[in-house]
Amino acid sequence: MRPPVLNSATKVYIAGHRGLVGSALVRALRRRGLPDPVVATSAELDLRDRAATARFLARESPDVVVLAAARVGGIAANAAQPAEFLSDNLRIQLAVLDAARAQGVPRVLFLGSSCIYPKLAPQPIREDALLTGPLEPTNSAYAIAKIAGIEHVRAVRAQDGLPWISAMPTNLYGPGDNFHPTASHVLPGLLRRFHEARESGAASVVVWGTGTPRREFLHADDAAEACLHLLEHFDGPDPVNVGTGTDVTIAELAGLVAEVVGFTGRVEFDTSKPDGTPRKVLDVGVLRGLGWAPRTGLREGLESTYRWYLESLALPEQRAVRGLEVAQ
Repeated sequence: MRPPVLNSATKVYIAGHRGLVGSALVRALRRRGLPDPVVATSAELDLRDRAATARFLARESPDVVVLAAARVGGIAANAAQPAEFLSDNLRIQLAVLDAARAQGVPRVLFLGSSCIYPKLAPQPIREDALLTGPLEPTNSAYAIAKIAGIEHVRAVRAQDGLPWISAMPTNLYGPGDNFHPTASHVLPGLLRRFHEARESGAASVVVWGTGTPRREFLHADDAAEACLHLLEHFDGPDPVNVGTGTDVTIAELAGLVAEVVGFTGRVEFDTSKPDGTPRKVLDVGVLRGLGWAPRTGLREGLESTYRWYLESLALPEQRAVRGLEVAQ
């Protein structure tokens, strides 16, 4: 089946429109001049509620569903609440995907995460590395939930013939990120920590781990454009990596964040804290072969994200982004 072209007649439902990727997808659709997607806040619809989710999908009858809703967090949050990360994400996925299948939604994009791959997968990580080795223990519960989502999509494709697809983004950042002091991912966590150190006049900033792990970072707006590109140009059972194909050490990232924020003190590493996976960079050959490449450089993306963070501090309605929540 030929992938559809998104146009003014396409009804898109974005599950997780207030989250990092979901909000970027709303912006991406607007940049194309397409109609605003169907959305529902967590107060209007708890996606862990199967019956309510089924009623919502039956009423809206979308042509495309993008499942970007998830419980997300950094190493500390994943390690402290593995049961919640496993349960919430499985329930969200089952509710949305089962409801979409019941309605025969012709096109679904399931968004996973690069944490699905084995801890010691060969680098750069190819899509066929999935399920070839043990996971990183600090986020294995979240990863298992996302792997279940990939297999759910594959099962529907095999049984029903629907052209559903999965995308596996690398570490994302940008407007709408979670800047919680302990529950955020590494990049927004560093931005907040260095900002507060600069504001308080602190002499140093402590960064978890040794600083040697290597990570890849993609701006959320680039990730959203990649998702739309996949919806229009890809149809296959295997997940597609979404990233830049380049990485930096955590120490290099910390130095770049310090420059962007204007912090001139010392950067110290707490080696008693976990590093996580030694290196994680994606092989993005499949996506590039489909004609897509990112546009936002890391420094440019950091600068724009920091500007958004500063603006959000003055807006009460934006302060929730600094707390851990289900991105719905």
